[in-house]
Amino acid sequence: MDSPLIAGIDFSSAPSRRKPIVIARLRRRPELELEGFDRLETLAAFDQWLATHLDWVAGCDFPFGLPRPFVDSQGWRGNWLEVTARIATLSRAELVDRCRAWCAARPVGDRFAHRRADRPAGSSPSMKWVNPPVVLMLHAGAPRLAAAGVDVPGLRPGDLRRVALEAYPGLFAREVLGRRSYKSDDRRRDDSGRRAAREVLVAAMERGSTRLGLPVRIDAATRPMLVADHSADALDAVICAIQAAWAWERRAANYGIPTDIDPCEGWIVTAIESPMAVGPPGVAMAVAPSRVPMAGAPSGSPMAVEPSGSPMAVEPSGSPMAVAPSGSPRAVEPSGGLLP
Repeated sequence: MDSPLIAGIDFSSAPSRRKPIVIARLRRRPELELEGFDRLETLAAFDQWLATHLDWVAGCDFPFGLPRPFVDSQGWRGNWLEVTARIATLSRAELVDRCRAWCAARPVGDRFAHRRADRPAGSSPSMKWVNPPVVLMLHAGAPRLAAAGVDVPGLRPGDLRRVALEAYPGLFAREVLGRRSYKSDDRRRDDSGRRAAREVLVAAMERGSTRLGLPVRIDAATRPMLVADHSADALDAVICAIQAAWAWERRAANYGIPTDIDPCEGWIVTAIESPMAVGPPGVAMAVAPSRVPMAGAPSGSPMAVEPSGSPMAVEPSGSPMAVAPSGSPRAVEPSGGLLP
């Protein structure tokens, strides 16, 4: 593929007219340009999109794999394709029951298993079934990628005209906003602060003033929609597409994915591992490798900087717990409620 469609997929395990799967489409002409959106109201429509569209690379906002310790505990052997086939034989309830049983047998403070990519990305464990239910997204999404025969770098060689990468918009948003919330599915919880945060994100996309360094042209009609949408589903889809574009530029280097990833867990594109800094006794904290400019600084003034990653939240027991930034669909409040 010389110039593929670059797609960003804001996924839903139960899409509907109210909450569809949103796919952002970018093209390089010669700079990245937001071409438009597809909105899919059923999983069957997503299957059709995967099968009928050619020459694309897509960043998908759902986990592709489960943590190795959990996979081993189930007695599942083999590669990602074989493990995913086993997952596909389970109902949603059966998979959740297995995750619950794992957690029930674990000590408080160390309930969930984590993938290697969770910590540098700041994402929730892919086996979580509530707040947010990402394992249900995996259950609905990963087997569809496998069945469609797409190429999944690091996990499964497939049709090189269709390349699927795991993306996570919360990683991009955190590097721009810190822990400011930028969305809420509940319109009543949207406020001027969240709207202002979406404005900063869109401005950062347009200027390319992020660690990824990829400016995107957004037309005058689309920009207000991205800022006004309280759910930020379309905004997240654009972020996933930008992450896919970053990976496509590094396709000769395994799409920027470490070459030694676990062949069942996968990787989140643009996540970068860094040395561990030591926090309080017994607590490991992920430290960002660099600092990136914050969008939205006054013109002509030095831009404020925000660490490109923030310390991982830590449970009282001292074990690291991957918690995404508030404003990310994978973030949770201390009370267990879903953060906007």
